Formats: sequence, C-alpha cells, structure tokens
Amino acid sequence: MDDRFFFVFFDRFAQEHEDENETTKTEQFGKKLKGILMPELLDVLRTEQKYILNSLERAHLEFILSSALHRDMYSGGQGYLVRSLYFDTFDDADFHDKIDGLEMRRKIRLRVYAPDASTTKLELKEKQGSAQRKRSLRLTREQAQRLCAGEYEVLAQQGSEFAMELYTRMQQFGYRPKCIVEYDRMAFMVPENDTRITLDSSLRMNANRLDLFAPDLSFVPVGLPTDTTMEVKFNGFLLSYVKDLISLSSRMRCSNSKYCAARNLTLRNDP
Repeated sequence: MDDRFFFVFFDRFAQEHEDENETTKTEQFGKKLKGILMPELLDVLRTEQKYILNSLERAHLEFILSSALHRDMYSGGQGYLVRSLYFDTFDDADFHDKIDGLEMRRKIRLRVYAPDASTTKLELKEKQGSAQRKRSLRLTREQAQRLCAGEYEVLAQQGSEFAMELYTRMQQFGYRPKCIVEYDRMAFMVPENDTRITLDSSLRMNANRLDLFAPDLSFVPVGLPTDTTMEVKFNGFLLSYVKDLISLSSRMRCSNSKYCAARNLTLRNDP
C-alpha cells in the first residue's frame, strides 16, 4: 500500500472533526489508523528507473496509461502536489556524491502532500547498486518544524533504531535544510510486483524561505516547463505488458535528480 494513504486520509479525517466534542474520537481513531495503515517506520527496497518526456510524449503516454491502468486514489483528474524539504551537510556532500556518480549515495528529506498537512514523512533514500532503499519515519507537524529549526533531539526522542541512526548522522555531519522542491504528480498502479508509474511535472524550487508548511511560498521553475519526469518503480522485475505500454525499449534512461537540479540552479547563481 502506498504510504501516502495514511497522511492524506488522516489529515482529511481530522479536518472534518475539528469540533471539540469530536477531539477524543479523532485521536482514538487516528491511533488505530496509524497502527494499521502507517507504521512508525517503512522500509522499501525496489528498482527505480527514470525517463524524461517532452510535452507530446507526456500527453500520449498519459492517455495510454489512463486507458489501461488504474490511477492511484489521489491522482483524480489533475494529480496531486508533492513538496519536499531536502537536508544536506555543511559542504553539500550528498549533492556532490550524486553529481560525481558515486555508487553508494543518499539523501534526506521531509515530505508533505499539502502545506496544511498535520503529518510528514522524514525519508532516507539510499542507492544500493541498481536498487533504491527508502526508509520513512512519520513525524507530526510540530516535530518536523523542530527538526527544521535544528532541534535534532526530536529524533532521539522517537526511540526507534532508524530514528537514532538519522539523529546520529544529521548531528555528526552537520545536516541543515537546503532547499524546498515541489512538483505535480500523476501516478498509476499495477498490483503485480508493487509497480508504480509516476509522471512528475512543473518542477520548481525555493532556497530562500525554507518553511515546508508555508502556503504562500514563491517558487522558481527548474528545467524546461515542457519536461515531465517519468519514474517506473517495481519489485523484482517489470512485467512485459507494462514495458510495452510505456515503450521502454525505445526510451533512454536518465539519472535525473530533482534535488540536484534545484541545487544546481542555486549554486550557479551564487557569487
């Protein structure tokens, strides 16, 4: 199950039950829902492939996928927003590891799907050969705000082994918020091998006001406005009919990093 389900569902539930008389019910329901649908830690290891599409390719592929596959429950007609705040070391080690093409590399980010979200995901993505390992830790809005302010003790207070790993790394190597990256996503699902195909467009960034929850952030576009990044994610192997649908045999894979594209823009403009 897509881990975004909990964050969106619970936020909507909480907003619909803001009456003081409903507070206890909301909290009780939320605790049950968190335990069932969104454990404190998610650990996923899968293959990720990326491709750049122009506007014509995007329109054609979206039509094909909409006809043949199920959209995920959040996409609707227009898709949904993804906003991430990336952390890096004082000397941008994770950025340079990616640019230099190191085999073992990582990135740390906080992610939300709406500025008014009450919960966030703190994610550590690590490249391991051809696979990507992603571990996610659920944080409240308040905990995320404290983390952004440099109060990494909030992770030590979580009590999990993964939280302590993040706490140690972020403290030891001086991780700090670097930039916010935002884009629009449309996602399609194939149940077999937990396959997801995402189309990410309108990539934009902000490196001046690092408030993940600000509803009025100003953004600078990144890359060509006509470009879409298609990500194909799966466990084990990609089914042949899915390959045929997206015409993988005729497409050139790329190693496109939204974070690095955004940071390249800011570093290029630095004096």
